[in-house]
Parts: sequence; C-alpha cells; structure tokens
Amino acid sequence: MSDKPVQHLYADELSHCYGCGRNNPHGLHVQSRWDGTEAKARFTPRPEHIAVPGYVYGGLLASLVDCHGVATAAAAAGMELAGDEPLGRFVTASLNVVFVKPTPLGVELELRARVTERRRRKLVVAVEILAEGEVRVRGEVVAAPMPTSMEMK
Repeated sequence: MSDKPVQHLYADELSHCYGCGRNNPHGLHVQSRWDGTEAKARFTPRPEHIAVPGYVYGGLLASLVDCHGVATAAAAAGMELAGDEPLGRFVTASLNVVFVKPTPLGVELELRARVTERRRRKLVVAVEILAEGEVRVRGEVVAAPMPTSMEMK
C-alpha cells in the first residue's frame, strides 16, 4: 500500500476537488491508498453530514463513491507510469450508487474499490462503503481520462 494518498499525486492545479482535493480547505479530503490491486480509504462523517438523526446524508456517500472510484482508476492506470511526474487525472463518466443499508453517523467508514473492467480508455470501478463491518453502500464508477478541454489554460 502506498504511503502517499493517490490524490496527493495529482498536479497542484488539479487538486481542488471538493471530495478529495488537498488544495480545497473546505473539502472532504478523501485519501485513497493503492496497493496494486485495490484502493482503500477511511472517512469519518462529521455531524453536519446528517440526513436524519443518527444517519449519514446519501449525497455525501455518493461523493465518497465518486472520488474514491476515480482515484482508484487513476492509480490503476498510472501508478507504475507516474514516477516523479504527477498522476494523470480521471473524471466521472458515469456514477451508480446503491444504498444497501442506512449508514450510521459518528463511526469511521471504510471505502474499498477495485477495477472490474477496462473499456478502451475508460475504467469501471466497483466501490463499497462499510460501517461497523457491514456493507452500507455499493457503487460503480465509470472513469475516463480527464479531457484536455478541462485543463487550465
């Protein structure tokens, strides 16, 4: 497992994402670590991430699936290629989230993700979010290399 989070390998100018950007002081700061086949992360929702008393807001959970899935794609596609260069960014082409069980607020969440399919340049990533040892959310992210039209000019 890498010591550095995948998101810390992105170029500075591409590190402002609300979910995972290290340069966003108001963001969630998701930090995915790649072990060569799977990415893992931990995240503890804060009190303001509430849906109803005692449970996490589904939109936050979808954001976690999204950012962790895209980071997994970037790692799978480029970790061995990056070296000292910034890791290439991927963006979300499709996001599917299934809420399996309510997710309790106030406990650490475990995020797991792996690439399940390669479609030319796009990668399909399966993501699970666990709380208290149980799967609470399953997601699928189709991630594509960031188009040049999104690069800063």
